[in-house]
Amino acid sequence: MTRKIYNESIPKPQLTTGDIAHYCHNTVMQVNRWIKNGALKAYRNPGGQYRITRDEFRSFLERNGMPVIEDFFNETTEKKILVADDDASVVSAIKHILESYDNTFTVEVAYDGFETLIKAGDFKPDLLIMDIKMPKIDGLEICRRLRQDKNITAGIKILAITGHSEAYDKEYVLSSGANEYLLKPFDKKSLLNCVDKLIS
Repeated sequence: MTRKIYNESIPKPQLTTGDIAHYCHNTVMQVNRWIKNGALKAYRNPGGQYRITRDEFRSFLERNGMPVIEDFFNETTEKKILVADDDASVVSAIKHILESYDNTFTVEVAYDGFETLIKAGDFKPDLLIMDIKMPKIDGLEICRRLRQDKNITAGIKILAITGHSEAYDKEYVLSSGANEYLLKPFDKKSLLNCVDKLIS
């Protein structure tokens, strides 16, 4: 009984500017304009990103004569992220940063290329944060395979991370299928900026 009451007291995940832009068939830039001119009320989370309550967004739609799609308001905006690196300390650190930043993130982990491909197919993440140099199958080959398998991994975003820029330059990595590229060592802000850019 206590667990049920506790679960019911947890608010639904707040909406991002990306969620609202997608709903309105508009750009994130336009959503930011609505927020800045006071048409849409928002607050900033600890990372400085705008978040909008579902009730406020519904009111915004009604005030502006826009359709309210009930299915949208009934679903969650939980984001699934797969973190893959053969260094367990790196995986643990990234997982902690992500879960502390946004409690709607569900994070899975993998420690080699083969496990990454298996979990990408089973877990179907919105975002894969992956070290390029990994055992069994390297990150570039993983990128290529994921991009080839449209049925299983359609829409997945890939953030490639590496400490070997001389072997894996940015253009080469992006041409293999990654969406973003981040050099190790990186700080928390740089990581979260990439995450927000890719899935917010």
